[in-house]
Amino acid sequence: QEQLVESGGGLVQTGGSLRLSCAASGRTFSNYPMGWFRQAPGEEREFVAAISWSGGTIYYGDSVKGRFTISRDSAKNTAYLQMNSLKPEDAAVYYCAVAYNIAAMQFGHGIDYWGKGTLVTVSS
Repeated sequence: QEQLVESGGGLVQTGGSLRLSCAASGRTFSNYPMGWFRQAPGEEREFVAAISWSGGTIYYGDSVKGRFTISRDSAKNTAYLQMNSLKPEDAAVYYCAVAYNIAAMQFGHGIDYWGKGTLVTVSS
């Protein structure tokens, strides 16, 4: 059974950093785009970042550009999200996702698999 498992969330102070991981199992996703979304309480799910299977194409949401970095290790079937200069408005549940098309993924479309999420809390 295909599964995406996020880890690395937690409590961090404003200006701090966290690194999220998304480990895929059940099949290899090395040929598919992977990405991150987030959802804060009472808010809609928001696109954060996506990376193509080769790593050659990357998209970021406007609110995280310059602060977050997405990467992947296809050999480990894992994607990462390095989050720096965290702000209180970054607090949310962060979800890993796999899609067939990276262009559609940034609009929340074409998502085939979702993880269950990891909570990020940023104290002010």
